[in-house]
Amino acid sequence: GGPAIVHTGSGGHLCQLIRGGYVQKLFAGNALATHDIEQALFGTSLGVHLDRGDILEAGHEHHLRAINRIRRAGGIRAAVEQGVLRSGIMYECVLHEVDVLLAGSIRDDGPLPEVITDALEAQRAMRARIRDVDFCLMIATTLHSIAVGNLLPAWVKVVCVDINPSTVIKLADRGSFQTVPLVTDVEPFIRAL
Repeated sequence: GGPAIVHTGSGGHLCQLIRGGYVQKLFAGNALATHDIEQALFGTSLGVHLDRGDILEAGHEHHLRAINRIRRAGGIRAAVEQGVLRSGIMYECVLHEVDVLLAGSIRDDGPLPEVITDALEAQRAMRARIRDVDFCLMIATTLHSIAVGNLLPAWVKVVCVDINPSTVIKLADRGSFQTVPLVTDVEPFIRAL
């Protein structure tokens, strides 16, 4: 999953899927988790009120404040247990024991304590955790979709949803022929799902 899940206002829909038991694993980066936590704590994503679309003065600081609150709590699970984090995707993942793997990149702010910043270690962790996967839904993340696509066996059913056609094209070009591509905005897709 990518941060556009949060930016498009789809977080609540993904939370419903988690609560319904449809999500067992979530691979993402620092951005999805950070912007989800920012939205849960401040009602913004990158400083923008998702419900109104207006920019909050000094809202650009919210994602860093969110990271720092989670760091002070000792991590995402600890923040949930302490009542610091009370809603959102990461909150639901903790409550419903979803296996979350956050893989970092060189451009990450923070990052959150759970983010694996060593790319080779993150790849090893992904490889170990995909062994029992028989269906993969890739949503709005070029880098993580391609990374996971490179690791999945050809028999695993894959659906890739992205508003950017190059994401689904890159997956096919790299040999993930089992992928069903959907070029669309994330929010209407997750809402319908």
